[in-house]
Amino acid sequence: MEGAAVVKSMGKWRAVQFAGVMLCVLIYAQRLSVPTDMLAPLHRRVGGGGDDHEEEKDGGAVGLDNQVGSPAAVFLGSPRVGVADGDDDVVGPVVVLDNQVGSPCSSMPAHSICCDRSDENADVCFMAGDVRTDAKSLSLLLFPPPPAPGATITVQEERIRPYTRKWENKTMATIHEVRLRAARPEDEAAGNRCDVQHGAPVHVVTGAGGYNGGNYFHAFNDGFLPSWLTVQHLRRRVVLGVLAYDPAWAARYAEVIAGLSDHPVVDLLADNRTHCFPGAIVGTRFHGYLAVDPARLRDNKTVVDFHAFLAAAYGSPSSSSSQGGGDGEPAETSHHRHHQRRRPRLGIVSRGGTRVIENEAAVARLAESVGFDIEILPATKATAPPLAVTHAAVSAMDALLGVHGSDLTSFLFLRPGRGAALVQVAPLGIADLARGVFGAPAKRMGLRYEQYDVRASESSLSRVYAPDDVVLADPERARLRQGSSGDDWDWDFIGRVYINDQNVSLDLARFAETLARVHSWLLEQQDIVSS
Repeated sequence: MEGAAVVKSMGKWRAVQFAGVMLCVLIYAQRLSVPTDMLAPLHRRVGGGGDDHEEEKDGGAVGLDNQVGSPAAVFLGSPRVGVADGDDDVVGPVVVLDNQVGSPCSSMPAHSICCDRSDENADVCFMAGDVRTDAKSLSLLLFPPPPAPGATITVQEERIRPYTRKWENKTMATIHEVRLRAARPEDEAAGNRCDVQHGAPVHVVTGAGGYNGGNYFHAFNDGFLPSWLTVQHLRRRVVLGVLAYDPAWAARYAEVIAGLSDHPVVDLLADNRTHCFPGAIVGTRFHGYLAVDPARLRDNKTVVDFHAFLAAAYGSPSSSSSQGGGDGEPAETSHHRHHQRRRPRLGIVSRGGTRVIENEAAVARLAESVGFDIEILPATKATAPPLAVTHAAVSAMDALLGVHGSDLTSFLFLRPGRGAALVQVAPLGIADLARGVFGAPAKRMGLRYEQYDVRASESSLSRVYAPDDVVLADPERARLRQGSSGDDWDWDFIGRVYINDQNVSLDLARFAETLARVHSWLLEQQDIVSS
């Protein structure tokens, strides 16, 4: 917009709308922000004059409001929007970095560093201003404007390990620590001049570090979903700076990475050039297992929005549309044309290694006899298809069935609130864990959730332990740490016995009841959609 000239050209009603938007911005937009003029590529050479100096070109602009389609998602040019009191030198539009409600970093001075360490799972830090990488010390340096003669320079430094399991000391020790500090005058002379100038803030993440590299669940729960929570309001106008970059990880999750950022990834450990950004977000928010808490986000996003993000990333916008009627046809059309229900589609996750359904073939036949059309979905690393293929398969399903394990993360691909269901088989001893990790998130996404808790007689542990052994007879007591009471679980024991050393063989008569409930519900949903 061109300020007053645009307002003058509006009709009376458009002028009223514009004034209302301005008032909302002035009232509600006190957020951590950086001026958008810093987001445009610099047209002066700030490097030392070598041919390797680069500018990353950016088109378009980042709006004030993070809600797509909002009238406030344009630049309105307020001189004080999103800037702490006293920063009269900051003029023009701004871009929001911190999207979290109630954050101590929601309003901070320009050219400053703020860290929110209040969450028990993850720390996150923000840097507003001229941010440059220092590869040798794995640091981000914040360069303030030149100080006035005789002014006192405040040196600020923070350290952060950007991962979402800060309570797990052993794991956190493997995560690279990043230093964030205000630069001193001698830092620029010491070689911290820009080799690559970016027009968008950097979002520093662990990447394939921690559990993310080899585990599907952790890649999303500890990595991509928290990153989406943290930067989705920037609408891909952010550069991912990765600490533990692995080509296999990048290839497997290429679509998700591209969905988060429309810039090339920066490998912070391998790239020795000085990268310069107009701001930084180091670390991520975390709302719980595969959770999006709309009350904690300024734009009230939910896990359904994350589902939509995945659908767009994998090029499958129809995955969240109306319940299918077969062959990609909407259920309404199919129902009125054929005047009959269709058989619900059930995907069975076929695990290899541990937590295998030993009578999987019999379970598949049982499901067919109940009335499902069956598709077996391979889950082991050796046989799993690319995630784009998995997304296409699961998003076409009415229900997903599998034993507790990382591959059930694919429930995120099911249709949210559109007549889809997740059936989780919980091995002996981990029913509560299974319900918390996948059951609660599935319900939040609007799915029908059924959990089948395996009995001792259905567990392969019954071939290892005597019937009266505490492992079989009282799993709740067996999983407690020795000498403790309450909820102090011995996770090493749980992982070794109940998670990594157990297969299941389902009681077909009992499991038929679970399948029948899900099948009946899915048919009811077809009737509702078609009515």
